[in-house]
Amino acid sequence: MATKEIPVTVKKDQDQSYKAIVVRQFKKNRSAVWALRFLFFIIGVGVFADFLANEKPLYAKFEGVTYFPVFNQYAIDLGIATKPERFNTIYDWKKVEYESVIWPPIPYSPTTQDKLNRDYKGPFEEQRVESTRFKHWIGTDKLGRDVMAGLIHGARVAMLVGVVSMSIASFIGIILGSFAGYFGDDKLKVTRITLILMLLTLPFAWFFGFQVRSYAIADSLNGGLLVLIGQMFFSLIIAAAVLLVPYLISRPLKRFPALGKQITIPVDILVSRFIEIFVSLPSFLLILSIIAILKAPNLYLVMAIIGLTSWTGIARLIRGELLRVRNLEYIEAAHALGYSQARTIFRHAIPNSLTPVLISIAFGVAGAILTESFLSFLGVGVPPEQVTWGSMLSAARSVPQAWWLAIFPGFAIFITVTIFNLMGEGLTDALDPRLKK
Repeated sequence: MATKEIPVTVKKDQDQSYKAIVVRQFKKNRSAVWALRFLFFIIGVGVFADFLANEKPLYAKFEGVTYFPVFNQYAIDLGIATKPERFNTIYDWKKVEYESVIWPPIPYSPTTQDKLNRDYKGPFEEQRVESTRFKHWIGTDKLGRDVMAGLIHGARVAMLVGVVSMSIASFIGIILGSFAGYFGDDKLKVTRITLILMLLTLPFAWFFGFQVRSYAIADSLNGGLLVLIGQMFFSLIIAAAVLLVPYLISRPLKRFPALGKQITIPVDILVSRFIEIFVSLPSFLLILSIIAILKAPNLYLVMAIIGLTSWTGIARLIRGELLRVRNLEYIEAAHALGYSQARTIFRHAIPNSLTPVLISIAFGVAGAILTESFLSFLGVGVPPEQVTWGSMLSAARSVPQAWWLAIFPGFAIFITVTIFNLMGEGLTDALDPRLKK
């Protein structure tokens, strides 16, 4: 008699890689998971702000021609299309006689002024609108600008400020902190002639990289974030090329004993003292001082200034990690295999030391958003026509009865900052090896 085989289900072992362990640990923190979901929502609102709140329709057909005004504006900004001549005669998109039209959920831009609903129309007050479709759901400000449209486009500004400023701070902090921790005070040695030529060439690198191109960099401020980043990257390439010249010149001169003598550079002491000097300065007063000397307020410069004043914490954290990592076996193995110092630092040392930096960046983004909101609240550094959460809060100072101008932007700032703080706490738990199970 044949026996019936009983199927046996074998449960696969869980992935025990470091990334999988961190993800599982992060998912155990429900508040951090929900914070991440809300963050994706806010990022989506910021990315698609022009499609969510715009005075131009998404799709319109009039005079027998089909248009996509919002998409067309993107194409114009990218330089791949020209503005249709018919658009030059349209001053109010709501008054056009359409054959068919699809409006964004909020049919107003943050700068659109509704002349019929000026002087602080509240969400529960009677509004003079053609239909419910054009109602200001959470009110208007003194000029008749829609508060909901301002909140939506303010989300883009907040995300940009947080990401861009902390990207700058992370780059500076990681580079300086890594060099200080990896080389310490006794591992970086250069020849006497190389050091002398480098010091003599530094002013020329600054002059040709940034001073000569100051007008191009200034013009790029009006061209958008990507144009500014491209110009700054090009300036860095020029400065690096200028600094490469003394290095190449010094190579044949190293053969002379007097010029080829090795000099030890105390990188850790120099960077640590620089950090201490920077930390001793009141950061907010430093930001206000830098903004005060600017010729014209600009949001991109505010991002850069916040980033340039927020790198010290990241530098300290990664310096401490590199002091620990540089003596581990895999770093010694890299030296034994003859890897260059640059490869050892950027391919092995830094990637294995970024754990505390990720936590600091999460908290730093929240701090950057708060700083920008406070600057906007004071009306400093940000152009007057730029609608941000802070500028909306500032408008509520003189009109206490316009409660919607204070509650909704304030709540948006509170939620966003709380999200990043919860994510920072979640990363702290997930990346803590003592809590891995």
